[in-house]
Amino acid sequence: MKVQPILDAINRGVGQLVSWFTLLLVIVIIGDVFMRYVFSITSAASFELEWHLFAVIFLLGVAWTLQQDRHVRVDVFYNSFSPKAKAWVNLLGTCILLFPICYVGIREGSQFAWNAYQLGEVSPDPGGLPYRFIIKSAIPVGFLLLGLQGVSELLKSISTLQSPKTS
Repeated sequence: MKVQPILDAINRGVGQLVSWFTLLLVIVIIGDVFMRYVFSITSAASFELEWHLFAVIFLLGVAWTLQQDRHVRVDVFYNSFSPKAKAWVNLLGTCILLFPICYVGIREGSQFAWNAYQLGEVSPDPGGLPYRFIIKSAIPVGFLLLGLQGVSELLKSISTLQSPKTS
């Protein structure tokens, strides 16, 4: 059983699920704007729900973005590299940059979410959302998914480097 296709499938599934949150975010924003301008009703909870949805879309979608090769990279030189040179760049970038960042994000994000849970943290705004630890938990989960996708990308790079067919 190969690990790399399983990691890709996990992040593809999470990414496709989270992509639907974009539609939900648009609906929440439209509802918020409608309520504000038609009925002069505003809600701290709706504002917070908007940024919570945006945060979840970003944090849980970043691994899928990496998998689809849609992440930010300086492509000026990279596009002209051979497949093996690209594999080296990806391998080194994953080991030197991605994994350490994911480690810190998981470690610190877990503590951040745990502290919010222990304190029973809620929104400081009247009428805001309760259970702040839920959104804060998306931080370590997002970094974990990103790290897992990094493992998949690392395995792809090693496979490319070991393949005699790529130059």
